[in-house]
Amino acid sequence: MTPRRTSAVLVAVALASGAGGAGVAVLAGDASPTETRIVTTTTADTARPASAAVTSEGALSVNEIVGRTKSGVVDIKVRSSGGTTPDRFGNPDGGEQQSQAEGSGFVLDDDGHIATNQHVVDGATSITVTFANGHTASAKVVGSDASTDVAVIKTDAAKSELHPLTLADSAQVQVGDGVVAIGSPFGLTGTVTTGIVSALGRTIKAPNNFTIAGAIQTDAAINHGNSGGPLLDSAGRVIGINAQIESESGGNDGVGFAIPSSTVRRVATQLVSGGQVAHAYLGVQLADATGGAGVAQVRGDGPAGDAGLEVGDVVTAIDGKPVGTADALVGAVDAHKPGDEVTLKVRRDGRLRDVNVKLGTRPS
Repeated sequence: MTPRRTSAVLVAVALASGAGGAGVAVLAGDASPTETRIVTTTTADTARPASAAVTSEGALSVNEIVGRTKSGVVDIKVRSSGGTTPDRFGNPDGGEQQSQAEGSGFVLDDDGHIATNQHVVDGATSITVTFANGHTASAKVVGSDASTDVAVIKTDAAKSELHPLTLADSAQVQVGDGVVAIGSPFGLTGTVTTGIVSALGRTIKAPNNFTIAGAIQTDAAINHGNSGGPLLDSAGRVIGINAQIESESGGNDGVGFAIPSSTVRRVATQLVSGGQVAHAYLGVQLADATGGAGVAQVRGDGPAGDAGLEVGDVVTAIDGKPVGTADALVGAVDAHKPGDEVTLKVRRDGRLRDVNVKLGTRPS
């Protein structure tokens, strides 16, 4: 059966980093080369208003959460090179053009490692970190992963400046949980907003046009400059890194997305240890189809093509576990490692068959 397109289009998803004079990257619905949905579906947020307080039973007040965590949240200013600027005669040797962007981050450990978004520090030539007390320190990129939009930087600040935040288990997060976001929207450092978890398991687009599965949707106000800052639960633990907003206007419309802390922990651990982050790769474009994930495009040089997967196939299960949507298949593949062998249950021309695939390594 030919895959059907999903009914709602993600009109514009902006990376929520600030930029001093630089444009904000906007991601449209299509254009992802592999392991991505052709159209991303986002349902209306029917949660209570973003001004709602954190009121879960036994929860800390917002004041208490901020008091416990604000010292671990930092402002990040990044200078990057953007090619050359012409001299006054129009020759392209007038010097290297510099741009400045601003985002947020939070302290991971007392060795000076700080988590943020990959798109915040992409192309950085210099990084300045500002702590809640106003003290500043330089930092450098330890490693980054565009496929999950996670990066780790390291500062040489004194240990007395470093107040690590605790990463929660994002698998325990539930829709309706109260949340607090802290960051530097529009350069306003230490800004606190509150809301709830509006939805779980969202799929958003990564900076390299692959997809990030399992994102947390929140109605807490997220704006440009919040990127890389923590989304905190009612105990003051980090459940995610604020990364994107959905907006037609470019401002906060009450739909923000955070990279889940389980992903942050896994990627940051590898980056801090000096390792490369490798992601399993199937090599297809997907769309929702009746009863599964429809194959809309197959890369001829990818694992799916090598295994004989075809456009129009509908994947209904992976390793015996049912797959009801494109998002579900993306998440299932992401849960594997490169080199893993999986068995896909595929519907083709009305008949079911098994297709064995050895997953590859996602291109950078």
